[in-house]
Amino acid sequence: MKIALAQLNYLIGDFEGNLSRIVDAVQKASGNGADLVVFSELSISGYPPLDLLERKDFVTTCNRYVEKLATSIDPGIGVLVGGPEFNPSKEGKLLYNSAFFLYEGRIQQIFRKSLLPTYDIFDEYRYFEPNRDFHILEFRNRRMAVTICEDLWDEQPFENEFSHSRLYTTNPLESLVRQKPEVIINLAASPFSHMKMEVKQAIFTGKATRYKLPVLYCNQAGSQTELIFEGGSLAVNPGGQVVRRLKFFEEDFDIIDLDELIHHKPNPDAGQIPDRIGSMADALICGISDYFRKMRFTSATLGLSGGIDSAVTLALATEALGPRNLHVLLLPSQYSSQHSVDDSIALAQNLGVKFDLLPIESVFNQFRKTLRPLFGDLPEDITEENIQARIRGTLLMALSNKFGNILLNTSNKSETAVGYGTLYGDMSGGLSVLGDVYKTDVYLLARYFNRENEVIPENIILKPPSAELRPDQKDSDSLPPYDKLDQILEAYIERQLPPEQMTGLGIEPGLVQKIIRLVNQNEYKRYQTPPILRVSSKAFGIGRRLPLVARY
Repeated sequence: MKIALAQLNYLIGDFEGNLSRIVDAVQKASGNGADLVVFSELSISGYPPLDLLERKDFVTTCNRYVEKLATSIDPGIGVLVGGPEFNPSKEGKLLYNSAFFLYEGRIQQIFRKSLLPTYDIFDEYRYFEPNRDFHILEFRNRRMAVTICEDLWDEQPFENEFSHSRLYTTNPLESLVRQKPEVIINLAASPFSHMKMEVKQAIFTGKATRYKLPVLYCNQAGSQTELIFEGGSLAVNPGGQVVRRLKFFEEDFDIIDLDELIHHKPNPDAGQIPDRIGSMADALICGISDYFRKMRFTSATLGLSGGIDSAVTLALATEALGPRNLHVLLLPSQYSSQHSVDDSIALAQNLGVKFDLLPIESVFNQFRKTLRPLFGDLPEDITEENIQARIRGTLLMALSNKFGNILLNTSNKSETAVGYGTLYGDMSGGLSVLGDVYKTDVYLLARYFNRENEVIPENIILKPPSAELRPDQKDSDSLPPYDKLDQILEAYIERQLPPEQMTGLGIEPGLVQKIIRLVNQNEYKRYQTPPILRVSSKAFGIGRRLPLVARY
């Protein structure tokens, strides 16, 4: 039997577009002699549709397009496609997260998801009823265990110290294996995390090894707002070795001969985990590109300061959108160093990006003059620093409004975590590119872009980071060194460790308490940030929900 894996990039609610992609893949599979073609989880609707699932008309349309797909394709090929399904019972949630088996022009069988994640970015139990009825797909004298994403991930480890060794009390695969399948098929919509690549692959290789069965995993590619899906669909032999892997961060297609997979020796390169920083760069480029394409935006802007964050953001955006679709502004004040201006110009020229130089000193002085009757002889402080940031934000938004260039936010995760940014100033934007990237990784991304030749001027990478909002200002005036800061933040945000358990980091307790206090105090700022491209296991945004008004 030949089984095709169709790794596609869907758009939520674009039923005609999704159907067209799916039909093209089925035709390709049929033309290449495939017996069955597998698509990803909720592929008809796009994943995750969120509260669109609460609209009866949305789900009805999904069902109609599943039926339309069944009648639009070669009736001689089998298709497994994901979509929401109305619960036929009068009890429980209104929907199932289902995989429809299409053959001979109609829905022949339906497989429903059992394990519904409700952690981090996932909230599937909000919409779906868990499946409790397990059955095998029998097709062309083959027995197949059809699972949907989490149903294969029942033993995944958690980083939180309060988690159980097993997240779920049921094991769908155990129930299916008792029915003696010959292959495990998994339809998934699994988002990218730069620290989870090995863990994710180990889930599939581990299941294959345990049950001595081949595993076929079909993930979706592309991004949906802040979520990025790396693709990387897999074919694993019964010995737990990766035989075939589809491309990362783009659509791909492959046909697996099941008999060959059972006896096939692995491709030594297929199971290799890609470079972490390279994968992060690819993910961010994918996130920018898809956000603009799917929102029908064409051009972008940002403020190029001469610092590392705006430099890396521009390098990523240039890869994603092309230099012709970028127009950036250099907005120096009287506190900006000449080398920051020179470095910014050199970077823009290296990348072939249009730029304009708009000094803000005269505008800033006009603000001072206007506010003097109110402020009197009070000394200058963070107020004047924030005014400069907001002047820059206003000018960038003016360019955005006049020419339609979407403003890219350049704040990194370290700054966003501790509130080192100005609301309606440097925290403005339509999309946050680095908001889930710690400062130490921003430097590694810069080195990644310079791996073949100098794209980002070396001086930008080497000079001490500074907001340049007052004379001789350095980030280290307000924050500890970023290597220490990021250690504390990662332990607190990603691993959710309490302060007393961070002593092993070798950092003084007083500094730990100070940083945690800053993180907690600045939750209100993060509520007002643009969508943040997610590349970690715990990003700010929909996956981290904390109360604004709290005392903990």
